[in-house]
Amino acid sequence: MNKQVLLDLVAKPSMKENPPEFEIGDTVDVHTKILEGQKERIQVFSGTVIARAGRGIEETFTVRRIVSGEGVERKFPIHSPRVDKVEVIRSSVVRRAKLYFLRDRIGKATRLKERRRS
Repeated sequence: MNKQVLLDLVAKPSMKENPPEFEIGDTVDVHTKILEGQKERIQVFSGTVIARAGRGIEETFTVRRIVSGEGVERKFPIHSPRVDKVEVIRSSVVRRAKLYFLRDRIGKATRLKERRRS
């Protein structure tokens, strides 16, 4: 049996049945479960999806936002049980798979053209 087939069989039960649908350039709210002592709460991280990487159980996405003038990026595994849900707030027209060029921009230059959905 192929090594990759075995890895896929082991990872299959841990994968989400319907992973969140979003694309690069979308502005999203990522709802994350945070454990504080015995209590569990949901924390929302809002920002623009600038990258997706990996495949299968190892697939991740990077979200970037500006907090008090400083750029903050956070990586989330798509199939993590800690990621409760990903809400798409708006979609943008992009022509790249990775939007790392947004790191060098500040203010209005970080805006992306909105995609109109019909």
